[in-house]
Amino acid sequence: MNFTDLSPALGAPGTAVIVTGGASGIGLASARALAAVGRAVALWDINSGKAEAEAAAIAEEFGAKAIGIGIDLTDLDAYPAAIAASRDALGALGGLVHAAGIVDTASLEGITPESWAAGINTHLRPLALLTQQLHGDFAANPGSAVVAITSINATLGNAMNPIYSAAKGGMLSLVRSLADRLARDKIRINSVSPGQIMTPMMKPAVDNLPEGFFEKRILLERIGVPEEIGRVVRFLLSNEASYITAAELVVDGGNISSQRG
Repeated sequence: MNFTDLSPALGAPGTAVIVTGGASGIGLASARALAAVGRAVALWDINSGKAEAEAAAIAEEFGAKAIGIGIDLTDLDAYPAAIAASRDALGALGGLVHAAGIVDTASLEGITPESWAAGINTHLRPLALLTQQLHGDFAANPGSAVVAITSINATLGNAMNPIYSAAKGGMLSLVRSLADRLARDKIRINSVSPGQIMTPMMKPAVDNLPEGFFEKRILLERIGVPEEIGRVVRFLLSNEASYITAAELVVDGGNISSQRG
């Protein structure tokens, strides 16, 4: 790679990218953004039918290779087959976006061993074990990179969803730790921490709170859309971000911790 070349490189490297949670929200927006610059994408999602339909739509719209794969990320035994299917369908693998997620809303009183395990095993554990299983592919393909979708809640906290916040905080720490190891093989890893983004996970909160509740604490005075995260993910996976690793990019419209009057 020529690090002094200023030619646009959003579509480089041309390797395929696995996107967890790829059938909706930030995962889908990331997959679409990548396909828009010609990168092949594997949409992994617990909803296999939607993953397959969205992959077909991406291939039709952008002319990029795409495959939808149904997978439950809490099932570790499913990883090898899904990785192999992605590689077989799309060719060399050079990127991972871990965007799959669930959210708890029962606060401290609602934590159970089962809900704790579900949150950690959907957010935090797959980031470590998928990166581990994809390490060989990524080391063999120059320019490979990983992006973890974290959250401003990892830093700010939120009384309503302690499991989600804890898992996302763990992901921030894990990204920094893995960056130290992956750098030996010239693999980059970063996190993106969105603020309020209008996704299927976010919409119930928006619908159930007073109008303008979130906008009052956002400097840009609006809730973001998934595509605004997808473009950042695309950048971090590209050669445009060749000297960025172990970083957290906060994309929140200027969220402030206290409510504005």
